[in-house]
Amino acid sequence: QVQLVESGGGLVQPGGSLRLSCAASGSIFSINAMGWYRQAPGKQRELVAVITSGGNTNYADSVEGRFTASRDNAKNTVDLQMNSLKPEDTADYYCNGVIQSTRWGTARVYWGQGTQVTVSS
Repeated sequence: QVQLVESGGGLVQPGGSLRLSCAASGSIFSINAMGWYRQAPGKQRELVAVITSGGNTNYADSVEGRFTASRDNAKNTVDLQMNSLKPEDTADYYCNGVIQSTRWGTARVYWGQGTQVTVSS
C-alpha cells in the first residue's frame, strides 16, 4: 500500500508565500514523475507542476516564475514553493506520484488527499 500525504496549506495574503510538502510512504520500489495539481471550487483539476526523478520540471503558464517544485528522491518527498500568491491561486492542492511498488510490478498513479490554499486579504 502506498500513501501520499500533503502538508503546508493555509491562509495567506496576496503577494505572500507558502510551501507545500508531500511525502510518499509504504511499499515503494521507485517513483517516477511526481506532480502537483489543484482544483478550485467549480473548476476541473489542473496541473500545476510536474517534476521527473531526474529533477526536470514543467509548470503551468499561470504559475511559471512564481512556483518552484523540488523533490528529495532519498526521502520520497516533493515540495512546492509558492511565491507572489494571487487570489486565483486559491484551491485544493493535490500531489501525485507515478509509483512502482515492487521491482516487477507496474507503476501506477497515487494521489494525496489534498491540502487547502486560500489567498485572501
